[in-house]
Amino acid sequence: MDKTFEQAVLVLNCGSSSLKFAVVDPATGEQYLTGLAEALGLPEAEISWRFGSADKQKSPLASGADHTQALQFLEEVVFKGQEAMTQALVAVGHRVVHGGELFSQPELITDEVEAGIEKCIPFAPLHNPAHLLGIRAARRLFSHLPHVAIFDTAFHQTMPPASFMYAIPSKLYKEHGMRRYGAHGTSHYYVAGEAAKLLGKPAEEVNVITAHLGNGGSLCAVKGGKSIDTSMGITPLEGLMMGTRCGNVDPSLVFFMVDELGYSLDQVKDVLNKQSGLLGISGKTSDFRGITQGLEEGDEQCALAFDMFCYRLAKFIASYYVPLGRVDALVFTGGIGENSLVMRSKVLSLLAGFGYQEDAQANEAARFGQGGLITAEGSAKAFVIPTNEELVIARGAAAFAG
Repeated sequence: MDKTFEQAVLVLNCGSSSLKFAVVDPATGEQYLTGLAEALGLPEAEISWRFGSADKQKSPLASGADHTQALQFLEEVVFKGQEAMTQALVAVGHRVVHGGELFSQPELITDEVEAGIEKCIPFAPLHNPAHLLGIRAARRLFSHLPHVAIFDTAFHQTMPPASFMYAIPSKLYKEHGMRRYGAHGTSHYYVAGEAAKLLGKPAEEVNVITAHLGNGGSLCAVKGGKSIDTSMGITPLEGLMMGTRCGNVDPSLVFFMVDELGYSLDQVKDVLNKQSGLLGISGKTSDFRGITQGLEEGDEQCALAFDMFCYRLAKFIASYYVPLGRVDALVFTGGIGENSLVMRSKVLSLLAGFGYQEDAQANEAARFGQGGLITAEGSAKAFVIPTNEELVIARGAAAFAG
């Protein structure tokens, strides 16, 4: 690669059976390298990567390869011949879903910080253990670099008690940390800042509602650059209807399923997390593209899933006018938020009473990596802003360099 590198950060996002990686310029956001190792722990484990806009490359990993072996492949094979890029690395940034109340900003990873991430496992049992696997492997393989944890929950630590407390006995919060923590904090932070730029004002003077919509989804009320309310709770199950998660339901559903239907608690957990949402209602798919296709083809269950998703999203957005008082803009981001013009059109029509009027041509143009204003002149403002969580992680990690 004939290129001059000023500074670069290796960004890692570890799932239980995957490892997403990127090498990012923290100043410009340019991604020199992107890739994904998947099916880790299985015979079909493989890794794919791409330098800039070059063609994607792919290779099988050893059968049953784990996170350590995937990172070794990254270091020994993918990085081979890329001395200029690897010499520009100044830090490794790790996405961590849950930091509880322990972490409210990026943290240089030490053994104590690892212990804190482990302490938060009950709040994110699927995510934090996977993050720790990646952190421990990367700290061994890239021991010469500072490793920094960037927490999805950190941005929401500015919420006031009226927002984050549950109406349950206070001792459950004081003794066990049972409260709303939220998620997608890096995304909400990034697009709120970008919205302020589009509005031509400092972030401290702007109030926005940000909607991060993907297979998981959450809303955030951002006042003066700070999160003051969010839709996800102690775990990512609360809030919006999502791909496979139910979002808000009457908690007594759990008792009914256990007492009347004979479900075990593990079965209930599986139903609410993995069998509900768009998948549960449509009976076909958790992918919003499939829901939209079914809607267009006249599938009644897909139409219902679409209507429920949009209706609940619009209701949540409307409710955030209470904590914000004044809303300067609504922002759509995430895979669904950035690409589904029919969803945005429906939600804006449901919010017509708040002054939103779609610009159909602008809405259609704001897809597939393109953003911008999607409402008509004189209307309340709504933007599509592609998120860039990798850049937020890279910048947070680069601050600890040198």
